[in-house]
Amino acid sequence: MTVIGIIGGSGLDNPDILENAKDVELKNIWGKPSSPVKSGTIAGTEVHIIGRHGRDHTIPPTYVNNRANIQALKDLGCNYILATTAVGSLREKIDRGHLVIMDQFIDFTRKRELTFHETFEPHSPMHTPMAEPFDADLRAKMVESCNELEITVHDKGTVVTIEGPRFSTRAESHMFRAWGADIINMSTAPEAILANEAGIPYAVVAMSTDYDCWKTDEAPVTWDDILEIFQANAENVTSMLIKTIEKIS
Repeated sequence: MTVIGIIGGSGLDNPDILENAKDVELKNIWGKPSSPVKSGTIAGTEVHIIGRHGRDHTIPPTYVNNRANIQALKDLGCNYILATTAVGSLREKIDRGHLVIMDQFIDFTRKRELTFHETFEPHSPMHTPMAEPFDADLRAKMVESCNELEITVHDKGTVVTIEGPRFSTRAESHMFRAWGADIINMSTAPEAILANEAGIPYAVVAMSTDYDCWKTDEAPVTWDDILEIFQANAENVTSMLIKTIEKIS
């Protein structure tokens, strides 16, 4: 049976895409998820949605309980996780409103719980491979869905995740570009790490909302700028997710 979890990022966690939706309050060994889980169906498939930053966006990036979120989806029987995130673009070709199906991440966070493994069994260390952190089959279905919907998409990209909630300095933005990062956000690590530890195929669609601050020919990003791009392009993300879920089912 296919059960899909969705972790929705800033402005991209619309529960109205579900049929027969209901709220489910959960708690696990790691605490409570960021929001009540909105459970329902899409195209006949069981789907569970968690708003990463809470329903009212009250949880700063550093304090998202990623372990509780992933554990909750695992406990609900999710065998796939699709995530959404807003990102800044570090490349001219990734314009505002473009979608990116990322294939790599760089973890530049400092204060987050990075693993479920707080202790090891004697002589049994748990070291999770992370060379390919995003599921290739899910990524291919996302790209195919974007193409069918004629949505501009980049079929790969490296995201650097920073701690936040502040945006980058210009020096940092140039450094991340030099490292090979294509986009920047505050959420993919450790979420992707934990999904891999939990053994759940995981993929992310990123919406580019701004150019961070590396471009000197325009003003640095503001939250109002990001919200404006959200409102103009959120429907593309929703449509892509629905079509992707239809392909998984």
